[in-house]
Amino acid sequence: MAIEKVRSYFKQWDLDSRIQEFETSSATVELAAQALGCAPERIAKTLSFKLNEKCVLVVAAGDAKIDNAKFKAHFKTKAKMLSPEEVDHYVGHSIGGVCPFAINDDVAVYLDQSLKRFNTVFPACGSSNSVIELTIEELEKYSNSVAWSDVCKNWQHQV
Repeated sequence: MAIEKVRSYFKQWDLDSRIQEFETSSATVELAAQALGCAPERIAKTLSFKLNEKCVLVVAAGDAKIDNAKFKAHFKTKAKMLSPEEVDHYVGHSIGGVCPFAINDDVAVYLDQSLKRFNTVFPACGSSNSVIELTIEELEKYSNSVAWSDVCKNWQHQV
């Protein structure tokens, strides 16, 4: 199970105890925000895209949407999300639990600027009912992100 891979991944830094599991689903931004009792924008959603027969993950704030023009300018190709079947194969996690931790080796992780307005955010942990609260610095460190990106829209009006 993917949550066990993520738990083991965080155990190397003694952070596994910070993983929260819920009785209810946290598979969407809205469900995760309800389970946590926080604003939806603080959910760090992980979006998976096909890029030259490989996969890239973009971790963005819960209220952010991919801006196709910005995505194409940054990655030099059109944004093409992976199908649910491809997600598990390419990333190593299933839809609803996709996160930037304990993923397949050849997956590149990009953090979107929409996250920088928060002190802490809540990414999933490999299952459809788990999250971990991380500072932005921790997210950057433990996601092994390649770079920060600016590929989203609809979040700048929020505080």
